[in-house]
Formats: sequence, C-alpha cells, structure tokens
Amino acid sequence: MENVKKISDELTVSGQLTPEQLQQAAQSGFKSVLNLRSTDEQGFLTSEQQLVESAGLQYKNIPVKPNAINEDLTTEVLKQIDDLPKPALIHCASGMRAGAMAFMNLATRQGLTPEQIFSKAEEAGFDCNANPQLKQFLEDYISVHSTKKVE
Repeated sequence: MENVKKISDELTVSGQLTPEQLQQAAQSGFKSVLNLRSTDEQGFLTSEQQLVESAGLQYKNIPVKPNAINEDLTTEVLKQIDDLPKPALIHCASGMRAGAMAFMNLATRQGLTPEQIFSKAEEAGFDCNANPQLKQFLEDYISVHSTKKVE
C-alpha cells in the first residue's frame, strides 16, 4: 500500500485509503481501521465503514478537525486506539493527524519524551516542523500525559 507509515508493530498510519487499499489492509493482517476524517471533508469515502466491515475488520470514525484538536478529543482518540484490535490502521486525509495521534499514543503509553517521539516521527518520514501548531500540541500533551514523567 502506498502512503502508509508503520509507527509500531501495532499501529500504522496513512492518508485517505482507496477501496482497494482497504481490501489490501484486510489481506495484510490488519484487524481494525480508525478514520479521523469528518464526513464534510472533501474526499471522505462515504462507503468506508461498509467496505472495512465487509472485509472483516473493525471500524471506528472519530472526526478530528485539524484546527479543533484539543486535550479531551485527543484523550478520546488515544483510548479508542488502545481498545481497537491490533494491528490497527489509522488514517486521515494526509496522514498528519493520524501520525500525531499514533505518536501521542506511543509516547503516553511507553513513557517517551517529546524529543524521543519527534525523533521517531522523523525516522518514519514525518516533517514535524510542517505544522508548528500540531507539533506544539503534541509536545504539550505528551509532557502532561506521559506515564513516566521525567523529573
């Protein structure tokens, strides 16, 4: 599949998936799909839930608008990531929101620092400086919610 970035053994992120890629995801061993797009976004695949579920995967849609990411919404998304059968495929339009949520999940569950996560993100091919507002939110969220706070 194109436009796909593996974050960990359990989490992979991507931009919008085609019906063919959703079928490929099932054939590749994914167990669930989390869609972070809202139905009013251009290019939202209205048949996605049906396609995912007919391929035997669990589906969840939690709309995360780029300019409306906040602590409560992020906590809800991270809990949903925890609850999804793994491996999970998380997507949005470009992969940026999906990547941010996957990395925040990784950081807060494994006690990683923002610096460690930014390093992992860059290794995975993300330009963390492309969206300074999202980068700052990610840093702040991890600093507050990481399980192993650095004293």
